[in-house]
Amino acid sequence: MKKAHDLRDLPVEELETQVKEKSEELMNLRIQLNMRALDNPLRVRQTRREIAVLKTVINQKKGAR
Repeated sequence: MKKAHDLRDLPVEELETQVKEKSEELMNLRIQLNMRALDNPLRVRQTRREIAVLKTVINQKKGAR
């Protein structure tokens, strides 16, 4: 995962696309977790945090306009 300062260089549209991709990944991870098929359950937490960082950067960019 990129750091927030690296993400600030990207356009908002690309950040929103990444949020959608990470949200889909999180949904799949949660399904695997419920089916006991997930090898590393900490990936759920990591993906949630990545989404939070992306959304934070998006909100900062939209507020700066």
